Amino acid sequence: MKKLGKILFVVLMSLLLTCCSAGNNNSGNEDSAEKSDLDYIKEKGTLVVGMTDFAPMDYQENGEWTGFDAEVGKIVAKDLGVDIEFVEIDWDNKILELDNKSIDVVWNGMTLTDEVKNAMDTGKPYCNNAQVVVMKKDRIGGMSDAGLKELKFAVEAGSAGQEAAEDNGFDFVAISTQADTLLEVSAGTSDAAIIDLLMAGAMIGEGTSYADLAYDFELTQEEYGVGCRKGSDLAGFINEEFKKLYDDGTLIVIAKQFGVQESLLPQ
Repeated sequence: MKKLGKILFVVLMSLLLTCCSAGNNNSGNEDSAEKSDLDYIKEKGTLVVGMTDFAPMDYQENGEWTGFDAEVGKIVAKDLGVDIEFVEIDWDNKILELDNKSIDVVWNGMTLTDEVKNAMDTGKPYCNNAQVVVMKKDRIGGMSDAGLKELKFAVEAGSAGQEAAEDNGFDFVAISTQADTLLEVSAGTSDAAIIDLLMAGAMIGEGTSYADLAYDFELTQEEYGVGCRKGSDLAGFINEEFKKLYDDGTLIVIAKQFGVQESLLPQ
């Protein structure tokens, strides 16, 4: 009888240990289940947008961020039921910032390059764009395609402009922002810059701070998109928002406000 009692005791203890272990594993699985991006953003109450100072898409006016992307982003955040926070990032580190959750979305006239599409969920393109060459106005008129090879360019690090410079075999220096590339050309530190057509249209020529500059030579044809983390359900939500805002006319109103209506794509 004693021997049978010991056997029964061992069996009972084994069953108890198995049940406890299973319970702990189930609890761990529940704790480790990842929230969706939308749930994560709603829970913290803020949509954090990674961007740079890039008129007409994102720029500061009277201490507040505005621009086509910024104003559309504000509507999307409101519809999501959260606040919006704009964070200036090093454009070359945008993928790292997104994956580290320092930001929730890259929304800044971002060209849909192969690198971007491989690293992010980007949703549907919303604007056309091109990379153009900026030079002093008195110089650009006599410049040929072949002559571009003789110039020293300024480009934004990690941008489509840098990619265009590399593809064309241009001599270039990579600096922090597209806006700074214009300073380089205006100061004569660089012969030319490669920037987005939409930025060139907004910041160069009569009535701007760069009346002495002009642009020409479309080096690429591109599209803009919004970048979310791989597998994020935020990308789908933004797609739905773009379609709604396009269908009800809101997108075209905002596009006209910032002079990008000709580049706006159907949603």
